[in-house]
Amino acid sequence: MAKGLFSIAMGLAMLTVTGTADAADLVLEKYFLGKTKAEGSFGAINGVSRDFTVNLTGRWDGKTLTLREDFHFSDGERDTKTWRFRKTSEGRYSGTREDVIGETQVVVDGNVARFNYLVNLGTPTKPNKVRFYDKMELRSDGTVLNTALVTKYLFPVARTKVLFRR
Repeated sequence: MAKGLFSIAMGLAMLTVTGTADAADLVLEKYFLGKTKAEGSFGAINGVSRDFTVNLTGRWDGKTLTLREDFHFSDGERDTKTWRFRKTSEGRYSGTREDVIGETQVVVDGNVARFNYLVNLGTPTKPNKVRFYDKMELRSDGTVLNTALVTKYLFPVARTKVLFRR
């Protein structure tokens, strides 16, 4: 009798663990499908600080997540960027954006996605290339927190934090 109860208890425990793990996995094309809102901030070592909001619209065609980001900065500036994340395998994507130099490889492990990419924040005639190291974490409340370290010549020069809400 005790063996049977133990087996049932273990089965229920595994069901609970499996259900929780599935619910906590970050799947970009599911989370960002449709409308998403975000609030964020950017702070650099030179004292530059900017707060912003972002309205995102995601479309999934079965292979690529197209994610349009409409930025509204606290100083009144507006900008639009569009990510294209092509799914290469389960939990892996190749991403491009108009201001990203080359491609980024996104790796999702459970509830965390990590990727890094090179961006020119300057102009073509006066480039200012920096690298972003992003970590996106799906939290238990359903929000995604994206924190990024920004480096130039391997030295940290800024940090950014963005909180996404569905």
